[in-house]
Amino acid sequence: MDLNISMGSHNMQNHTNLKILGKVKTRIFTGGSGFWTRKVRKENIDGDAYRLYNLDVYGYKVHDKMGIYGSVPYLLAHKLGRTLGIFWLNASETLVEISTEPAVKYTLTQMGPVAAKQKVESRTDVRWMSESGIIDVFLLTGPTPSDVFRQYSYLTGTQAMPPLFSLGYHQCRWNYEDEQDVKAVDAGFDEHDIPYDVMWLDIEHTEGKRYFTWDKKRFPNPKRMQELLRSKKRKLVVISDPHIKVDPNYSVYAKAKEQGFFVRNHDGGDFEGVCWPGLSSYLDFTNPKVREWYSSLFAFSVYQGSTDILHVWNDMNEPSVFRGPELTMQKNAIHHGNWEHRELHNIYGFYQQMATAEGLIQRSKGKERPFVLTRSFFAGSQKYADIGGFIGNPEAELLVRWYQAGAYQPFFRSHATKNTRRREPWLFGEKHTQLIREAIRERYALLPYWYSLFYFAHVASQPVMRPLWIEFPGELETFGVEDEYMLGSALLVHPVTEPKATVVDVFLPGSNEIPVFQRGGSVVPIKTTIGKSTGCMTDSPYGLRVALSTKGSAVGEVYLDDGHSFQYLHQKQFMHRKFSFSSGVLINSCADERGRYPSKCIVEQIFVLGLKKQPSSVTAHSSDGKAQPVAFTYCAKTSTLSLEKLSLNIGADWKVHIQ
Repeated sequence: MDLNISMGSHNMQNHTNLKILGKVKTRIFTGGSGFWTRKVRKENIDGDAYRLYNLDVYGYKVHDKMGIYGSVPYLLAHKLGRTLGIFWLNASETLVEISTEPAVKYTLTQMGPVAAKQKVESRTDVRWMSESGIIDVFLLTGPTPSDVFRQYSYLTGTQAMPPLFSLGYHQCRWNYEDEQDVKAVDAGFDEHDIPYDVMWLDIEHTEGKRYFTWDKKRFPNPKRMQELLRSKKRKLVVISDPHIKVDPNYSVYAKAKEQGFFVRNHDGGDFEGVCWPGLSSYLDFTNPKVREWYSSLFAFSVYQGSTDILHVWNDMNEPSVFRGPELTMQKNAIHHGNWEHRELHNIYGFYQQMATAEGLIQRSKGKERPFVLTRSFFAGSQKYADIGGFIGNPEAELLVRWYQAGAYQPFFRSHATKNTRRREPWLFGEKHTQLIREAIRERYALLPYWYSLFYFAHVASQPVMRPLWIEFPGELETFGVEDEYMLGSALLVHPVTEPKATVVDVFLPGSNEIPVFQRGGSVVPIKTTIGKSTGCMTDSPYGLRVALSTKGSAVGEVYLDDGHSFQYLHQKQFMHRKFSFSSGVLINSCADERGRYPSKCIVEQIFVLGLKKQPSSVTAHSSDGKAQPVAFTYCAKTSTLSLEKLSLNIGADWKVHIQ
């Protein structure tokens, strides 16, 4: 079965031609976050189809069309003035064939019709082909990028509101050897004044790759190890894969076997395949009873040695089967409801992460937000987990550059495979340590901005990380830019990842005349002091970076709550403030009157970038009418006004007059 869709890529018509074979559900949404998509490059347009088939692929080639860890059958089409989306809801193996060819126009002459071919705007044909299932396709009619993101999230859910700690820096490798190793690495960050939030443990922390257990020799006292991390307001993430070691003495296996909770083979017995523990069976997460039972395994009384700072990494959940076809499960394996694996392959990992997230919520009796990282994903995974990662490079210069790039990615983790050289940030000499420290600390300084962006993704479907054309949909020059991106609407990032590079060309779209990577017309909230972890920075002061537009104005927002619970949702325990600068006045006002979250934090520092002349005076006005003079410095060379040693409550109404 397949679906063929043709559209003008630059001169989109008002109609879309659908050639449909097979059972069909076609739905058009014209009115409720963007997720991960694979971008189609011009040089990859023609030729082989893109394959959406979740696979354990090591060393994926950039811009390849092969299957990778996750699949999101979601396509965007954009031209000047119009954005459309297609969401193909099918979890079986899917191919997406995209080809572009110039349209041909015929003209009439006095000699009759002459095929005088003339190139006009091109047409793009998109053909969707799935191995099985029905055609359930949603046409997202936009017309703006934001409209398409809202329409997509109405179908699949918005980004989960993450706990604040998950936006900090994560330290990971396969594997930290034992409790002493964890203690030494943790101490190394403090010794070198580098903040971090999460220590990760790979499969070697378990007893013979039996998940929900601990290696008694390497990790004899896991609670004590977690209490050490807790004392610095840090967290622990451990791995939990979907394959369960075939061992009658392993309680997880025995209980799942007894209740028939494993995927079955075509002959009716439990499916068995080889993965890290050796011979393994695979939990059937498509069964609601299996998900309910799996969620219960995270209870503190069941998962011995776990505490409330322990969070979870779902890996190998494509699913990975070492001796299976393409390192995955046979397509004729049988799931709950007698469905063959071919029907739901791409959604297997999605169901594991759903059960994992629910288990972490249940163990806190519904009070705490979970953190789950999943390797395999599908449309809707954003509701339950984070995906992706940052992998450091052992060569010192590139390692620094990858840290600098990773600091401006939504998820910031250093990871290394087994038997690789150790690469903690301080192992490459003080020069490189200093550069890595600065990159990580800049990440922590920007945490208020990051957290606000995730809130807007959560409630309004606005992507945290955006290609330039989303922010500048009317500028043709942005459509092909792939080496830089926007974080929210205010920050433009151009990572430098090439070795030996000392100069890069950066494209600055819009009418931005400020020679910085903050967009003119924006206000970015920051933290002015950096702690050991995000939890140590709860009460630290704020600063505001105000970058003026060519008209001398700027706007921005900040969102804050307790950073870990669901009280922001159930009891409106949050604060959402708006900052606006115009005619020489910076105003802090309430952006959402429903919020009821008190904060003692102050704004102690304000930088105004792009101020054309030195002011004669600066005064702060509180909501009760009291005015106070403010000391300031002005740099004519950089057109920057600096206000420091302020004490303005972040949650109160106030104004700063610059005259």
